[in-house]
Amino acid sequence: MAELTKEMTASFDAVKQFPLATASRDGEPNVAPMGAVFLMDPGTIWIGNQFMKTTIRNVMENPRASLYVWGPGVKGCFKIKGDVTVLASGPDYEKMKEMVREKKPDLHCRSLLVLKVTDVYDCLPGPDAGRKIV
Repeated sequence: MAELTKEMTASFDAVKQFPLATASRDGEPNVAPMGAVFLMDPGTIWIGNQFMKTTIRNVMENPRASLYVWGPGVKGCFKIKGDVTVLASGPDYEKMKEMVREKKPDLHCRSLLVLKVTDVYDCLPGPDAGRKIV
């Protein structure tokens, strides 16, 4: 497991929507914007499933995903890759349901995606684009 740096973790407060990329077992790609994204510690990101269709199907078939972190207030740009576990019961899922409810009371969290960070890459244009940084 890899861990995000302090500078990277600070970026999570500035981002409102995080593109999450997944692929089916056969390699069919999908990317979707995620709003309920919570950095739980430098190596663990929780993502709430309120509306997922293709994304949830993909991670059930192929438990890898990539989260893109960039936007106003973010110093730099980075792509996080990780292993995903899906939870639909238990204390972590219940905690995520409450976190989603606090953020958007009208939403129902159907499941929790736990992304364990394995790699982080630079994605700014230039000579370091694509360079592994963690």
